[in-house]
Order: sequence, then C-alpha cells, then structure tokens
Amino acid sequence: MTDTPARLLTLLSLLQTPREWPGSELAERLGVTARTIRRDIDRLRDLGYPVEALKGPLGGYRLVAGAAMPPLLLDDEEAVAIAVGLRAGAGHAIEGVEEASVRALAKLEQVLPSRLRHRVSTLQNATIPLTRGDGATVAPSTLTALAGAVTRQERLRFAYRAGDGAESRRQVEPYRLVSTGWRWYLVAYDLEREDWRTFRVDRVSEPFPTGARFTPRELPGGDGDDAARMLSHSAARSRAEHELDVTFAAPASFVAARLPDHLAPTPTGPDTCRLRTRSADAVEWLAVRLALVDCEFTVHGPEALMSYVGDLAARLARSVDVPPSSAATPQEVQVRRASR
Repeated sequence: MTDTPARLLTLLSLLQTPREWPGSELAERLGVTARTIRRDIDRLRDLGYPVEALKGPLGGYRLVAGAAMPPLLLDDEEAVAIAVGLRAGAGHAIEGVEEASVRALAKLEQVLPSRLRHRVSTLQNATIPLTRGDGATVAPSTLTALAGAVTRQERLRFAYRAGDGAESRRQVEPYRLVSTGWRWYLVAYDLEREDWRTFRVDRVSEPFPTGARFTPRELPGGDGDDAARMLSHSAARSRAEHELDVTFAAPASFVAARLPDHLAPTPTGPDTCRLRTRSADAVEWLAVRLALVDCEFTVHGPEALMSYVGDLAARLARSVDVPPSSAATPQEVQVRRASR
C-alpha cells in the first residue's frame, strides 16, 4: 500500500482493535516493510495517538489510553450500533446522559454515509421503546437539529404547540438544551417577543436552521451560563406558590432521606417532625411524594393539597377489592385520609 494517508488510516483502524499487533503482522497486512510500519507508528504518535511499543522476540504495538480522546475509526456495524444507542438515549432523556448524547449524535449523523443513515432510521422506526414519565417523546432528529443550531450559534425557526394546544411559529436564538431526566427543554431568546423563553422540545416540530449567525446574549438575572437554573426559575414563576405545612410521625432524618432536598423537615421530637415551607410544586406531585415517605403524616395546608390528598386516599381505598368471605373490616382496608 503506497498511499501514505490511506495506509495510516488502515493502520489506525487495526490498532483500535483491543489486541497486540506484532510488527511483522502489521507489515504483512499492509504490504510494506517493518521499517515503514515503524515510521507510520511515529507519525501516529505525532498526531496524538498513544501507540505503545511492546518488548519481546517479535515486538508489537497496541493503542493505549492517552491524555485526550483522539478521533476514532468505526466500521459500518459499529457506527450503526452507536447511532442507534445515542438516539435511544437522547429520545427519552435518560438521566445522566443529558446533552452529551445529543452532541455526540449530531456529530455522528453529520458524517454518516447515506447508506448507514438509512440503516439507522430503518432500525429506529422498527423499534418500540419503553418510555417513562408522562409518555412525552422527542424525535432524535429534532434534538440533533436544535443541538446543531446551539453549537453553531445559528438562528432557528420551528413550530410550537403550547400546553393549551395553541399553535405558533417561533424564530429564536437557541442558547442551551437542558435535560431534566424526564423531558428536554430548549432555553432560547425569542426574537418576536424580545424576551427569553423555555420550550418543551416534545412540543417542537419542523425545526429549520436559518443560516443566520448570532452572538449569544447574556442570560438574565446574573445566571451566567446556568441555563438549568433559568429553567427552574421559569418553571417556578409559572406556578403559584403555596404554604406547605405537614407533620410526620417519624424522625426528621427518616423523612428527609425520602424527600427532595428542597423539602427539609424540622424535628419536633425524637419521633416526629414538621415540614413548613413555601413550595411551587404541583399538589399532585406533593401528594405522591408525601405518600412515598412511608409513615403516618397529617397535612395542615394548603387547602388544595388537603383536598387532593383526601380524594387520592378515597380513590385508593375504593381500589382495594376485598372478597366477601374475608373477615377484614372496612377500617383494615381503608387508606387513612390525611386530616386537618
């Protein structure tokens, strides 16, 4: 093989296989001399690939972990497998994967040959994933389009469906994608409304990068680069706050370990505690979280939460099917309704 760039790519592809390669075997596969292999190894090292020389009668080489991630060469099957895996992770907002999977998918799909993009799409379309949460799903193509516009600092047009079903067309300067573990959100500056907005990505359709570049604006409120904090503030502003007041028949440490950090109870005795705080969380969510603490509790406020917990308790009680022959009393199967 006399074409040096092609030979280096082939050599790199071989070395990325997790095994040791004797110099003589590499020379035979590439149709060159052992001296040429040594020179090519030096070229790869100059390019940042950490190739380790192995001692022994035959000698050999292998690619080891270095200080930085060098470019990888993937065969067709590996590229398809990675793309499908990234699409699955990005499409359902798997907690911990977050935006990195979208960035990686955008880079990979940009360089995939058309024949491989077709294979990835075919496999994806034939797969029915199990989803979490409320079942809201995101098209990976939408995510990659948004991620690309964020990375390139390119203005974006898209159709958007609000929570009440109202349809609109938006033109924005996309700032960041944020994953909550359940949903994806786009933090962007809305050019028509001349203000910052957060958009649920599962309600975005027909994303179209305009090609117009922009200089990113500074987030309001001194948040700097913290788009996730802005999303939290936006969500809190959209919900009315209420005074939460709940007592628990359990130690504060027991209760605190089973509630989110922003719901911290105060000890009122060795085996009791009380939670009093302002909260913008939905009463439906609060009711379920309180029930999951797995101890007796009493809701003192707000009125909306007291009413919802009572209704939820009644529904749960009705869901218990007691056979006629059972000796159980109604009190034994009734879910205790949280009282005032």
